[in-house]
Amino acid sequence: MWNFLIKINKNLLIAIPAMMAAGFLFGLSVDQSLLPRLKTLIVPFTFLMVYPMMVTLNIKHLREGVKNVKLQLLAQVINFCFIPFLAYGLGRFFFADQPYMALGLLLASLLPTSGMTISWTGFAKGNLGAAINMTVIGLTLGSLATPLYVQLLLGAKVDIDIYLVVRQIVIIVFIPMLFGYLTRQFLLKKYGMQKFKQDMMPRLPALSTVGVLGIVFVAMALKANQIFTQPAVLGSIFVPLLIIYSVNFLISTLAGKFLFKRGDAIALVYGTVMRNLSIALAIAVNAFGAQGADAALVIALSYIIQVQSAAWYVKYTDTIFGPPAEGA
Repeated sequence: MWNFLIKINKNLLIAIPAMMAAGFLFGLSVDQSLLPRLKTLIVPFTFLMVYPMMVTLNIKHLREGVKNVKLQLLAQVINFCFIPFLAYGLGRFFFADQPYMALGLLLASLLPTSGMTISWTGFAKGNLGAAINMTVIGLTLGSLATPLYVQLLLGAKVDIDIYLVVRQIVIIVFIPMLFGYLTRQFLLKKYGMQKFKQDMMPRLPALSTVGVLGIVFVAMALKANQIFTQPAVLGSIFVPLLIIYSVNFLISTLAGKFLFKRGDAIALVYGTVMRNLSIALAIAVNAFGAQGADAALVIALSYIIQVQSAAWYVKYTDTIFGPPAEGA
């Protein structure tokens, strides 16, 4: 079973669209009165998604993030002073009459970095230490900033219970982070670092993937009828998403190329372009009621662009930044 789950985790480009299609067909075929009951699966799927990821994170890297202040600071400036406002502007333009679609764009932009940041930085032979720092710092700052940004930018257009949003972030980010840290310490103490890395680390992302796919399935099932009756809605979502990712890649690439050495530049790109869509998806579904399904659809479609663009970027990394130094 583990080999199967690990294989799925390595093939998200196929697995996520397949699960979206399965959710779509399920949503069309079942009694519509049963669909709201699917929401009861969100909490266990969310925990399954977030907790294993937190076990793999080393919180101690948060303190080490100050070692390259310029790199870490620029990453967070891009993540919180540029991309969210780009997403907000595009949301107002493309979804002027669909505020919860605009909310999806904003949520997808507010939670930077994920396990994908570390993975793709490694594939491209970038600075893994810097990527780990960005992941911990970005996730922490994004979790704290999200309620404020949503309230300030969209509070007049969407029905926001700020207490509910904060509570959901505590439940799906900070509590799993605490339990993940405690679990990590327990496992390291019992089995040692070598056994933990060899036997347990490869399995944890696979468990997270099950949670991600479950939430994607639920999100698509809930929106299946709207997509079936209004198929053009998919195209209207893809356009602003493509703009956000294209601009993000361009800005981060130029900044990295002219301001940092190769390894740091790659970490900057993946530390700003990769979004924690899993947590954004969970917040959309859990904190915004039935209308949160609109936001969830936008976030679910972001997976397709994010995974594909990250894979393509690896192929052109050497062309953009030059080959890695020998022995790197």
